[in-house]
This record gives sequence, C-alpha cells and structure tokens, in this order.
Amino acid sequence: MTVIPAFEIGILNAWILTAFFFVYIFLVSMVFRKDIGKKMDHGKEERKKLTIVSLFWLVLLLYSIFLPMKIWTAWLYVGIVIYLLGLTFLTLFFANVAATPSGQPFTRGAYRYSRNPMYVGMFLQFIGIGIATASWLFLLLTLVMIFPMWSMVIIEEQSCLKKYGDAYRDYMNRTPRWIGIPKA
Repeated sequence: MTVIPAFEIGILNAWILTAFFFVYIFLVSMVFRKDIGKKMDHGKEERKKLTIVSLFWLVLLLYSIFLPMKIWTAWLYVGIVIYLLGLTFLTLFFANVAATPSGQPFTRGAYRYSRNPMYVGMFLQFIGIGIATASWLFLLLTLVMIFPMWSMVIIEEQSCLKKYGDAYRDYMNRTPRWIGIPKA
C-alpha cells in the first residue's frame, strides 16, 4: 500500500467503482423516490451535514479518476469483497425503506442489525475501494468522512425519537447504532 499512489487516468481505475456507487444510488433513489421522499424527512441541520458528506464523496470520486486499482493482486480481491458487502447493505437499506409502512420507524431486515445500514453500506464500499486500490490516502479520506456522518446520525436519531417516541427508544435500546447482534 502506498500513501499517494501514481496518478494516472485509466479504464481500470477506481472511478469504475465510485461511478457505479453513484449510478446505483441515483437509479435506486429514482425507483423508490416516492417511498423514500415521504419516509425520510431531513431537517435543516441534517441537510447541512449531508452536504458536507456529499463533498467528501465528490472529493473521493474525483480522486478515484486518477487512482489505479491493483489488478491481479490480493488487494483487489479483498477490496471487491468488502465493496460488495457494502453494496449488499445498501440494497437491503432500500428494500427495507420501501417495505416499511408510512408512519412507522424502519426496524426490519437490515435495520435489525444496524440502525444505519445505509451509512454502513456506503462506508464499506469506500473502504473496499481504498483497499482495491491499495491507497492509504483514499482510506484516510474515507475514515475522515465518518465524523460528519456520525454527527448526522445523531441528528437523525433525535429526529426519529421526536417522531416515533418510545417505539424508537425501544428500538435504539436493542439495536446497535452501526452493526452488531440485536439485544433480546
């Protein structure tokens, strides 16, 4: 792994994975736009945090254009597996949001193991890209992205507590914030 790898534009650079991430988010969002739009009410503070996280994503996307993947190495294979695990979490997130009746908190499916499967999925995908490219800088930028995501999650949870009350508090008590085995 290198801190700053050689910058070169190429067809087999990390942009393939980051572009797939953004296209996937866009397409799935379009399919579930009506459902997600009604169920996810972002306040002013959340939108600010989301903007910061989005800027990190943009920086990572731009950086990935010049970041070659380590073809035919263990780095690539390990990174792709982690990336696909993240994609699975993201897919489960969208499926759970669409399947949850309006006016109820998301608590089924991936939400049984994580209160934030969308963020876990995104984070795993970017960690996977960092490993597939063997870039410490990409991994570092991904880790730095956790801080605005973490504060955004706190705001979202407070919003859910106001909206759903004790039902959400019970859910918080039995379900880990990021990932784990739910409490009985």
